Amino acid sequence: MSLPSPGIDLVVDSEAWAAVPEAAGTVRRALATAAAAVPGPPGEVCVLLTDDAAIRALNRTWRGLDEPTNVLSFPAAPGAGGRAPQPLGDLVIAYQTLAREAEADRKLFSHHLAHLAVHGYLHLLGYDHESDAEAEAMEQLERTILSRLDVPDPYAPREV
Repeated sequence: MSLPSPGIDLVVDSEAWAAVPEAAGTVRRALATAAAAVPGPPGEVCVLLTDDAAIRALNRTWRGLDEPTNVLSFPAAPGAGGRAPQPLGDLVIAYQTLAREAEADRKLFSHHLAHLAVHGYLHLLGYDHESDAEAEAMEQLERTILSRLDVPDPYAPREV
């Protein structure tokens, strides 16, 4: 039996991503693996691979934070679109912030990209990390999904 996989519309609007031709495949695999791990109805996800300037503007507009961030999630309103599969929402990932974090944490760029895609997808499904209990549940689910992609635990301490 095959599990539902999200429809993925992937848009690249920053030339920086040209340095990572495998990015689209990494995001698609991460989202398909997350969808298989968290059963639910199939849905559609739009992913925007962008830069720090664009994500900073979105972060300022939607969260009131005038700074770039690694990933933003914009869940669709329940029943949005009135069709099946339903839109789950939009993910926005910033190249420069992702690259800085991966380097600082000594992670492979592709592993950090997969982690951010999974993290953002879980937000689209309603997972959050506002409380310690929510954070632990979400992080454990991320670890499970990422292990299926052969990505090391992103929360494990790194040796310097």
